[in-house]
Amino acid sequence: MRRIVRTWWPLAASWMLMAAEIPVLSAVVARLADPAINLAAYGGVVFPLALIIESPILMLLSASTALSRDWVSYRKVWRFMMTAGALLTGLHALVAFTPLYYVIVRDVLGVPAAIVEPARIGLMIMLPWTWAIAYRRYHQGVLIRFGHSKAVGVGTAVRLTADAAVLAVGYLMGTWPGIVVACAAVATGVVSEALYVGWVVRPVLRDQLKPAADVSPALTWRAFAGFYIPLALTSLISLVAQPIGSAGLSRMPEPIESLAVWPVITGLLFLIRSLGFAYNEVVVALLDERGMAASLRRFTGVLVAVTTVALFLMAVTPLSAFWFGRLSALPPHLAALARTGLLLTLPIPALSVLQSWFQGAIVNSRRTRGITEAVAIFLIANVALLWAGVMWGQAVGLYVGLAAFAISTAAQTGWLWWRSRPALRAVAARDGVVE
Repeated sequence: MRRIVRTWWPLAASWMLMAAEIPVLSAVVARLADPAINLAAYGGVVFPLALIIESPILMLLSASTALSRDWVSYRKVWRFMMTAGALLTGLHALVAFTPLYYVIVRDVLGVPAAIVEPARIGLMIMLPWTWAIAYRRYHQGVLIRFGHSKAVGVGTAVRLTADAAVLAVGYLMGTWPGIVVACAAVATGVVSEALYVGWVVRPVLRDQLKPAADVSPALTWRAFAGFYIPLALTSLISLVAQPIGSAGLSRMPEPIESLAVWPVITGLLFLIRSLGFAYNEVVVALLDERGMAASLRRFTGVLVAVTTVALFLMAVTPLSAFWFGRLSALPPHLAALARTGLLLTLPIPALSVLQSWFQGAIVNSRRTRGITEAVAIFLIANVALLWAGVMWGQAVGLYVGLAAFAISTAAQTGWLWWRSRPALRAVAARDGVVE
């Protein structure tokens, strides 16, 4: 258990610091001019579209943690990372700087007209996002694989320091639109973190990865494709749900209010879920070790309890009023909307921990198709529930979106449990455990 905690806590700290970025951004934007418009532009358009564009490289962290065992494998996947980063940055530029933007945002997503132009400015500013994240996540996986997870947390602190500097300048000036301040801060932060990670990984590559024994059989492009394509599809399908959610909320009652509150609630939820997100790479890295599975299973139970209690206390105590009203600076009617909506998300942190346990076992086994299937189930359930909410048209979009998110996450977790059973049985047999 001590080994698990030593590996997990720096990653959890990194995820929590990264998760703190969204509430801090929301708090600053909420204190600038036109908070509802700018929050809706960032949370309803810019952030979802940026995530979708970067989705093919999002799983490089898990892939690098699992595959960066020797120099040949590292160089092969490095070439993929750089090529994908360049192509996806080109796609981002195409969406942000050409009329394709209006086709996607106006015609497909149907977002309110008031947020179309502010969101486009934000998406232009976010151009460095994808390539910087590809480079950062790939080398973070190397650091985790070779026992340097603390450096990942330091890198996140570097990112937040850069974020905070830009946010402070924007807030003190008070003349920049909130969307400009938010997107400039995010872009500066991810580039700063990528530069730091690139610097700190250099001695690890030289002293630990290069001398490592070659893996047999050697990683081939066909084997890498079979491993990574399901993971990339997983990210893409999962993140498609973000703009679909924006489109659904835009077509239900109180669309601007729902889109404005959505990033504030999901930011808080992400902060608590980050404890579970960090666990995925821990499982991938440590499940190889004989006898570790039983301790990992116990640690899973602890995380489920801690994250559930944390969100429950936030939802049913005055902490929610403080978070949404004082800290996030939402106007009273939006803060009330957020407090009610938070109750619908109570199962989600525990489900995130269980997903990391099941998904980590699947990635460790290198049979990743089940992860894609689970995310497809999530997307189908989410779309069906949002469509039902639009057809009904009687419930506030925020509430329908959050309920759909919780139910779809439960369905995804159930499928991951089913598909992880062969991998976990194989580990139990290796360890001599009778199930």
